[in-house]
Amino acid sequence: MTPSPQLAAGITLRTLSISMRTLLSCFLITVGLGFLSAMVYLFLQDIDPHRRMGMSAVPAVAAKYYGARSNTRLESALRGAMSGRVSEAEREQLIAWIRSGASEDTFPTVKPILERACVACHNPQSGLPVPPLTTYAQVRKQAEIDTGYSLLQLARVSHVHLFGISILFLLTGAIFALSEIAWKWRLAIVATPYLAMWADIGSWWITKYDPAFAVVVVTAGALIGLALAVQIFVALWEMWIAPRKGSPVP
Repeated sequence: MTPSPQLAAGITLRTLSISMRTLLSCFLITVGLGFLSAMVYLFLQDIDPHRRMGMSAVPAVAAKYYGARSNTRLESALRGAMSGRVSEAEREQLIAWIRSGASEDTFPTVKPILERACVACHNPQSGLPVPPLTTYAQVRKQAEIDTGYSLLQLARVSHVHLFGISILFLLTGAIFALSEIAWKWRLAIVATPYLAMWADIGSWWITKYDPAFAVVVVTAGALIGLALAVQIFVALWEMWIAPRKGSPVP
């Protein structure tokens, strides 16, 4: 069997100098903590509000991209991601106003609730990627049927994730590629997060039109996390726990 180039050159995770191992380990641990933080954020933002309504992860993802076609955008937000921003009584008052037609004449009865609970973030000056709710026209626009993410929103989050995650896995994959496990496993584990990322982001767009593809979003996201965990733990194992081979490379 022909050895891989890095093995032939004697450069593997086990032969790196202690300074390089320390640097790479700090990077990998920080990436792992960042990924866990992102998962906590996604759970609190997208899953937990729907879980409290009796929905599992797949329907919650479908509601995010396909929407809740039986509800308006504002009602879906009040029952989902924004449910913790208002009290039960305020939420029911807002929903009653929406279902009664969301007329401009009765808007003053709910405007104080929106100003207190929503406008701090939902205003043009906040710089946040959220729709403004400072005027009746803006609120009325959100009191329409919930069709999930718009094409503009999908395009924005897709290009950010494709650029950012691809660079992340370029770095973690490059470190993992210096491991000494079988080359076939290395090849699969380096390629898996990219394949899963393409499936994940591509399924966002398909779920926009067919909610059945939400299961692909959840499955692909789980594969991304699993591949990252394998890359991190294998690299840390070989750098610090597995028996050292040869002299460290200067």
